[in-house]
Amino acid sequence: MNTNYSALPLTSPSIELQSNGTKSSAATNGVVLNGHAKISKQDSFLGELEDGGGGGEHDELPLIGDGPAGPPEGSSVPAAVFNLATSIIGAGIMALPATMKVLGVAVGLVAILVMGVLSEITVELLVRFSAHCRALSYGEVVHRALGRSASIVAQMCVIINNAGVLVVYLIIIGDVMSGSLKHIGVMDQLIGHGEWDNRKLLILVVLVIFLAPLCALEKIDSLSLSSAASVALAVVFVVVSCIIALIKIAEGKISMPRMGPDFSSRAAMLDLLVVIPIMTNAYICHFNVQPIYNELKEKTPQNMYKVGRISTVLCVVVYALTALSGYLLFGDDTESDVLTNFDKDLGIRFSSVLNYIVRIGYVIHLVLVFPVVHFSLRQTVDLLIFGELATPSRKKTLTLTVLLLALIYLGSTMIPNIWMAFKFTGATTGLALGFMFPALVALRLDKEGNRLGHGERLLSLGLLGLSIVVSVIGVVGNVYTLKSKSE
Repeated sequence: MNTNYSALPLTSPSIELQSNGTKSSAATNGVVLNGHAKISKQDSFLGELEDGGGGGEHDELPLIGDGPAGPPEGSSVPAAVFNLATSIIGAGIMALPATMKVLGVAVGLVAILVMGVLSEITVELLVRFSAHCRALSYGEVVHRALGRSASIVAQMCVIINNAGVLVVYLIIIGDVMSGSLKHIGVMDQLIGHGEWDNRKLLILVVLVIFLAPLCALEKIDSLSLSSAASVALAVVFVVVSCIIALIKIAEGKISMPRMGPDFSSRAAMLDLLVVIPIMTNAYICHFNVQPIYNELKEKTPQNMYKVGRISTVLCVVVYALTALSGYLLFGDDTESDVLTNFDKDLGIRFSSVLNYIVRIGYVIHLVLVFPVVHFSLRQTVDLLIFGELATPSRKKTLTLTVLLLALIYLGSTMIPNIWMAFKFTGATTGLALGFMFPALVALRLDKEGNRLGHGERLLSLGLLGLSIVVSVIGVVGNVYTLKSKSE
């Protein structure tokens, strides 16, 4: 859930979006954006609804006014695909082999595909209505459609979701470097057991020495190279795990995997209740859609739809290969964090070398991605607490960074594994950001201009109902699982 963008400056002091049609500098009253484009009520969202929308000249209008000639620079479609794909691929990929263990190969692959398609549909809904609202962020499009209170809830969901992802990153780093009760860590393998492989100490050292300096940067542009390197390392993990699985299949060392869910135990039944929210969490990128759209050279909904569809195909392929190869390699012994499984002999040549490449490479990937996700978290907290009119301050930035990192570290020491973290965020904030709010935005703005077709309206209602049902089942399943373990 990473991105790589920088905010575009506005000469207007603020952008206030309201759903009741009252005073709003971005959608109703005329304002000057970037010193050029003057947007009046007739040229705003309501004017576009009267014009019919969809195709036509309004599709070429950016979310932010750029003047008559448009921006001198911007992202191409391939560059935007890269940004959106990196926003999607994160720590969730490590939990997918465990979801495959719960669902089985056939059902698991279908679930990965279906969740990817549904997520892409909600991205397109956001793009369509963000363009009409001239929204600068996820919170603003929710504000325009549902009001200030809903916008605050959406921002809180972004904060909880991103904080949860960062906690998961630290848990994975701890799992790999320090190990667990059933798996040996990299530090223990390299230099032996001692105080240096203490889990909490290792996470703290990585946080202070490597993560804090990167998180303290004020501009996300400074992290562009590290973001690109992180994607390369994620690809290395997928390629290596697939090669190992293919070699073992060719040598006949992998038995036939289970194709469907396991109904033989109570624990397996409980896992079925929460596995879909975990998959949902793996596709959450919706709060980065607006910034990525604003980077396009040609800011049209059609181009952004293309970006979303290509990114979805890429991520579905990567997720399917990761989940399948991980489950084939380790079967019913697959851990919630599959990286911890790479601590033993894989049964092929150069096994120990490949183990180190996979684990250390992905830890470095997480270290490089962590500051990008933290940037979005800090920015949202800043806006929620201080508002858009707050004066930028280096002291404020450093203070927020220290406080957030301290809370994230505390969370990583209290949550036992990434499966637990993903179960709760997936069933709550993940579903809210990826399905509930996009569906509500589409249905609310549809009433203002009849923009949705009959099929689209039914689809939005279906997504809203599905997300509510899955969320309730997921939360109940999580609570019941915790209660059962405590007994």
